Amino acid sequence: MAKSANLYARIEPDLKEQAESILAALGIPASNAITMFYKQIILQRGMPFEVKLPAARPLDVSTLTNEQLNAELEKGFADIAAGRTRPAKQVFEDIRRDYGV
Repeated sequence: MAKSANLYARIEPDLKEQAESILAALGIPASNAITMFYKQIILQRGMPFEVKLPAARPLDVSTLTNEQLNAELEKGFADIAAGRTRPAKQVFEDIRRDYGV
């Protein structure tokens, strides 16, 4: 079928640049990637990936004030003192599962 329909979308320039850089490395023109996306929407009868908010976000300690950091450290100390701990191996497995890393 001839490609004759146009699609216009406004997106952030940085987002466009990053995505097109990856697509170029893969040898896929942006128009082909959009076509692939639309075909997957049709095949899946919806979005071809899960659209949801993550259950939780890891705490970014670099954004905390000294008072907030101290409060978080106190919470951790209280957990240790109360025996609320888990093996590191289990924690890392949970992080990999929950955040896809």
